[in-house]
Amino acid sequence: MLLCSVAFSGTTTFTTKDGSPVVATGAELKEISNQFSFTEGPAIDRDGNVYFTDQPNNTIWLYDIHGELSLFMDNAGRANGMFFDTRNNLYACADEKNELWKIDRKSKTKALVNSFENNPLNGPNDVWVSKAGFIYFTDPYYQRPYWERKSPQIAHEGLYLLDTKGKVTLLDKDFKRPNGIVGTADGKLLYVADINDQKTYRYDILSDGSLSNRTLFVNQGSDGMTLDSEGNLYLTGDGVTVYNSEGEKIEHIKVPAKWTANVSFYGKDRNILFITASEKIFTLQMKVRSAH
Repeated sequence: MLLCSVAFSGTTTFTTKDGSPVVATGAELKEISNQFSFTEGPAIDRDGNVYFTDQPNNTIWLYDIHGELSLFMDNAGRANGMFFDTRNNLYACADEKNELWKIDRKSKTKALVNSFENNPLNGPNDVWVSKAGFIYFTDPYYQRPYWERKSPQIAHEGLYLLDTKGKVTLLDKDFKRPNGIVGTADGKLLYVADINDQKTYRYDILSDGSLSNRTLFVNQGSDGMTLDSEGNLYLTGDGVTVYNSEGEKIEHIKVPAKWTANVSFYGKDRNILFITASEKIFTLQMKVRSAH
């Protein structure tokens, strides 16, 4: 449900170098808006529209394939990372009350998870949903100013699975602070970033949704991440850094913002990179397209 629409505050451009293996030749990094407080969680629906959060302002916004920016939802549970499943349901890490939400097209919410072993979650941060319906999410502890609590009740900061029967399983707790997460479209591989340890790991996904073969992929952490159709992984923080499937750095996209929080592909052909960066959002035309 679109609650209102707003005019753009103007755009600026930043020209990327030619010869990139992933960025379209002569493409420009376009600033779409700078009206937010801290943008996060870009998620793409089945039509190619992108939804993203402005967490400090407790809102979810829509930037559609026609270039219109509008408010999708307020009172958004302090949503952070988000992802759409194959049925066009939106999942959001709503850490206002330490919950994982499912949001329908009319902005109706349902809390799917808020605890583990009778203790409140630390604060779900990022989520990815496989085509098989397995929901993976990270649960670091970032002290929020809107919380009454001052310390976690779960000692570890972990990676969890919500399976198709509604069971929550701790998959891995060997992190300093897990954050960004994304899986491959075929449901065989999962990438998880440990932002405080400056590492990103890759796992094999088994048929029951469990994981095996935890492997260090690159010595770089990330806030958010995405994959393209060539199997390249996009990490964020200082701009956007792109690694091929072998873990080799192939591109770095400079972003004129204090912090680049997250990234995804959007558009009818899903070949435009959408970047959330501090108070701003950007787009960039690509040679590649989304893996999903």
